[in-house]
Amino acid sequence: MAKTKPGKKDLDSYTIKGTNKVVRAGDCVLMRPSDTDKLPYVARIEKIEADHRNNVKVRVRWYYRPEESIGGRRQFHGAKELFLSDHFDVQSAHTIEGKCTVHSFKNYTKLENVGAEDYFCRFEYKAATGGFTPDRVAVYCKCEMPYNPDDLMVQCEGCKDWLYLAILRP
Repeated sequence: MAKTKPGKKDLDSYTIKGTNKVVRAGDCVLMRPSDTDKLPYVARIEKIEADHRNNVKVRVRWYYRPEESIGGRRQFHGAKELFLSDHFDVQSAHTIEGKCTVHSFKNYTKLENVGAEDYFCRFEYKAATGGFTPDRVAVYCKCEMPYNPDDLMVQCEGCKDWLYLAILRP
């Protein structure tokens, strides 16, 4: 178990205020932004601890939405795409609104039904530099774009290339 500062104790779990949902280290959560007009932030809980007054804090690793990154949203980014960042922070556990699931890209594309709390991640993001890992991904279609799971693709029976359906329409 990780070292804890004096007067603090590590917790195995935290029950989200006003719900019966329990979160643990490793779980992904939706966190309430200070600006109520914004979407909730998405983070992965790294550690949960309480101080001597029983104030519960969570150490989190943030996910960024494409529009929050340097370079912004691109055509191939899916609506539910997130980037796992190298940005860590400590927040009050009271700002947790709910749980969510951040799938690998491969597993997300296999989901039959994508729920409101389902997201996917295919890149790690360096917040200070705007760099990505991996820095290259496979491209498809005549447009040579990475796969966007929101856009329908079909495989040509002749050449076996995958093409976005929008490319085939006149």
